[in-house]
Amino acid sequence: MADPVITDPWDGLKRFTPARIALGRCGDSLPTTALLDFGVAHAAARDAVHHRLDVPALKGALQKLAPEVLVVQSAASERSVYLRRPDLGRRLSDASRLLLAENKPAGPIDLVLVIADGLSAFAPERHAVPLLEALMPLLSATNFAPPVIALEARVALGDEIGEIWGAQFVAVLIGERPGLSSPDSLGVYLTYQPRVGRSDAERNCISNIRPEGLDYARAAGKLAYLIQGALRLGATGVGLKDESEGPPAVVIANPNSELDSD
Repeated sequence: MADPVITDPWDGLKRFTPARIALGRCGDSLPTTALLDFGVAHAAARDAVHHRLDVPALKGALQKLAPEVLVVQSAASERSVYLRRPDLGRRLSDASRLLLAENKPAGPIDLVLVIADGLSAFAPERHAVPLLEALMPLLSATNFAPPVIALEARVALGDEIGEIWGAQFVAVLIGERPGLSSPDSLGVYLTYQPRVGRSDAERNCISNIRPEGLDYARAAGKLAYLIQGALRLGATGVGLKDESEGPPAVVIANPNSELDSD
């Protein structure tokens, strides 16, 4: 009996991408295997949205890079509220605002790293620490604030954190909306002189950070490049273009010392 599955002419291109191309057909429908694979991917995406960040494990891993790690919560009290009310995910809870004010680091702060669950907590669990391990050597002269783990967080939550601490930059490492081939994609959003009310046009995004997408070394290089460019330009956002071509062989100087006068 002949195979009922008709192979797609583009079948050879599948080795170049995880995207769903060249699925073939069986009669007027998809082959059973392709349909079942779609169901598995859809379930993985749903799981990613509802997965709760493993805070103790992430905090323990981060403490190998920085001894002090703070944990904050947005104004969204739980996951169901977070998904229904994006606006609450953009502001801190009252208790977290007080916690940050009481633990404001002494001296100038160049960069605050906010590790947020976002729409896929799998992403920061798997990729935040390897990315920071690649980033730290490129920013060895930078005054880091203690890393902040943010729960039920949207990107703009970093603006309030950076404003409370008076930071020069905030970088929010956040789980992106899961796709059917990438349930654990990490994004980084960089904002210069963060404050409540900053728009998305005033920040830069590095997306799809994961081994199957943008690898850690290249992502760290792009972030270091953007910080350098922002210091020269005096802004992040639409006016700052990423023209990097790989990890730069540079060390970012303290923007509150020599580099700011460039």
